[in-house]
Amino acid sequence: MEEQLKRINKFLSESGFCSRREADRLISEGRVTINGVVPEMGTKVSEKDEIRVNGKLIRENREKPIYLAFNKPTGIECTTNQAVRNNIVDYINYTERIFPIGRLDKASEGLIFMTNDGDIVNKILRARNNHEKEYIVTVDKPITDRFIQKMGNGVPILDTVTRKCKVEQINANVFKIVLTQGLNRQIRRMCEFLGYEVTALKRVRIINITLDIPVGRYRDLTASEILELNQLIEPSSKTEEASLPKVEIKKPMASN
Repeated sequence: MEEQLKRINKFLSESGFCSRREADRLISEGRVTINGVVPEMGTKVSEKDEIRVNGKLIRENREKPIYLAFNKPTGIECTTNQAVRNNIVDYINYTERIFPIGRLDKASEGLIFMTNDGDIVNKILRARNNHEKEYIVTVDKPITDRFIQKMGNGVPILDTVTRKCKVEQINANVFKIVLTQGLNRQIRRMCEFLGYEVTALKRVRIINITLDIPVGRYRDLTASEILELNQLIEPSSKTEEASLPKVEIKKPMASN
């Protein structure tokens, strides 16, 4: 029987160690070995190969996938680097290795997904227009109609113009915005360009999942949420078919 081979970055993501993007970075930095040899990008491996990251043996993940919705407090860094103070992994202190899908600024709070499934990271990041993220934003002075119009039509930041997006005023200093792109500190930079400073920023929705838990707590995504999520991001998946994992619902953790 022919051995099943897969690219090293896919192996690392499916093992639950990290996302494919992070795996590519580790490989390029020479921190990954296959049978004691530093591989080239794109090298394929089989289950017989010995794969190590920083000398640690990585085994194929045969556990069920984990998908958590977490309400990140301000002050927590979205990094798996546990040398960083107040990192998200130590804060959640989950029993198995998990990592965040995407980022949420240290100064921001709200919804972020945590998982051990590196493949879903790539599907979500490729989902583009189906990857809506909704935020509630408070700024330092009264909002004008001009501000709402310009935010919605696109603002020049980071050598580009932001995509058109939905923006709605909630009260004098608070608005709701729905983005389909994730530029670095995008909302803060957009507001700054228009002469406003963000004083509070909370993400309240990612795609079909709405924030419904207290700050500092998490819950498992339900089977129906994961099914709908996979259906929404499926058009962006070119190589793997999205599947519905069985999800065990756990009680939310207490705040630290």
